[in-house]
Amino acid sequence: MTAAAAGFDAYAVCAAVLRDTGKNRKRQVKTMRMEFTRKLPIPKETKAMYPLPRSITDIVHSRMDEIRSVFEGKSDKLALIVGPCSADNETSVLDYISRLIPLQEQVKEKILIIPRIYTNKPRTTGDGYKGLVHQPDPLARPDLFKGIIATRALHLRAVSETGFVCADELLYPENYKYLDDLLGYVAIGARSVEDQEHRLTASAIDCPVGMKNPTSGDLSVMMNAITAARHEHDFIYRGWEGHSFGNPHSHAILRGYVNRQGVTHPNYHYETLMHLSRLYEKWGLDNPGVIIDCNHANSGKDPFEQPRIMKEVLLSCRYNPDVKKLVKGFMVESYIEDGNQPLDGGVYGKSITDACLGWEKTERMILETAEML
Repeated sequence: MTAAAAGFDAYAVCAAVLRDTGKNRKRQVKTMRMEFTRKLPIPKETKAMYPLPRSITDIVHSRMDEIRSVFEGKSDKLALIVGPCSADNETSVLDYISRLIPLQEQVKEKILIIPRIYTNKPRTTGDGYKGLVHQPDPLARPDLFKGIIATRALHLRAVSETGFVCADELLYPENYKYLDDLLGYVAIGARSVEDQEHRLTASAIDCPVGMKNPTSGDLSVMMNAITAARHEHDFIYRGWEGHSFGNPHSHAILRGYVNRQGVTHPNYHYETLMHLSRLYEKWGLDNPGVIIDCNHANSGKDPFEQPRIMKEVLLSCRYNPDVKKLVKGFMVESYIEDGNQPLDGGVYGKSITDACLGWEKTERMILETAEML
């Protein structure tokens, strides 16, 4: 029996629910362990506060075409996604990115630099600094209204003041619309890659999206995510029913893994790269690609190992054309000062989350990498 035959009227039911909402609001609030503080601005409102001038839009489109060409195999350049673990301070982050400008000019024939402006910081236990979107001032209490505005403002300043189109992490899929006209690269983290909403949202993103292997190291999880992102989908997004057209530039990010005993293991070695190449073929995915995350479990969270890891992977590329075709670039955590510090450490340009490679070592690493290409 159909719903209509049974006398079911969806519109009448919705109207009844809406009428009943006011009567039950107090009871509903009491049953939720949450206080709704305030309504946040929607992306359209935030974009109206920080609109993109035509000149900036042209820069974004031009740079995105360059980035896409790397992942399409049309460009032989290596993508280098480099910058702080978290964008914790607007001044020091912009200072860092500005230092990349002359360096990009020196290596422009071989390396395409994509600065990291990671405004969302995933926390394994839920504690600690959660990024600019939560706390524009790391020492102040969370303020997500200011955080959303600060996030767009920082990405916009980066493009307008440096000419770079930057990368961010898709920690909260519904937040992507605040930055969709500014980002050149998006990463989905090891703890998010199995999530349905992340995969479906990735299928609607216009720029390349990297899928990290999960912390367990199971590459099939990552491959399923890449496949899902490349397909079309119908799903709910920000209160709308939407249809995505698939992202042909979704690809793998290898970041190492943690075994059952809690010990970190790398997965950037030659054997893993060859295995990944075969997985792309097995999954029937053309245009294979991988970004090597040189920190996290690949380095055992020792940022000073990152230059060595890059060199080893480049030697693998030199040894086997299939590996060279597969490897599209690297991800490096780097800031002005080496290492990291407590939240209230006060050292300018030093990470308050994961330890980073300092500027001098980063500059040397990039120049040496260009010489190897």
